Amino acid sequence: MKCLVVIAHPLADSLCQTLAQSAIQALTEAGHTVEIEDLYRAEFPPELTSDERCSYYAPCFDASAVQAQVRRLLQAEALVLVFPTWWFGFPAILKGWFDRVWAPGVAYDHATDLGPIKARLHGLRHTLAITSLGSPWWVDRLLLRQPVRRVLQTALLGTCAPGCRFQMLSLYKAERLSADQVEAFRARVRRTLGKWASR
Repeated sequence: MKCLVVIAHPLADSLCQTLAQSAIQALTEAGHTVEIEDLYRAEFPPELTSDERCSYYAPCFDASAVQAQVRRLLQAEALVLVFPTWWFGFPAILKGWFDRVWAPGVAYDHATDLGPIKARLHGLRHTLAITSLGSPWWVDRLLLRQPVRRVLQTALLGTCAPGCRFQMLSLYKAERLSADQVEAFRARVRRTLGKWASR
């Protein structure tokens, strides 16, 4: 498959970068074609521009400033998102990637009556979200009810790529992990992506 790996962490030596490299290696070894979108290294501007916002409900969305990112998204059959969860949400740069690239005419179409949107990402078959959190699992799952997972699964993929199979791997207490715990999670990443080859 054509796989797009989107990385959203400002530090080159971060845990997220380590996890991203595990994902890239697993996909490559399985024979997939991998494109990498490292948002911080590319200095991706997350702010929706005035031209983009003005064209949001126009017949044609102005995606001229994000054509390369749009092309990579539309070509992807599988998507891997690697990011830290901050304040139980996405890093601003990743939220901006969704705002600007998952746009009308790209990821979905507006309904003529401004009702439910119509999906366009029918070629996207698999998505895996890999995220690190400082909190323990029960805060995310029991108190907050996994807000990042719900946004990805329901709001984004559920409306823009309804045929996509979604999985999420969350690494909790990320600041207090031993090397063995990190390696065990990296193995989970590799096992999960290894199964894509047989589907």
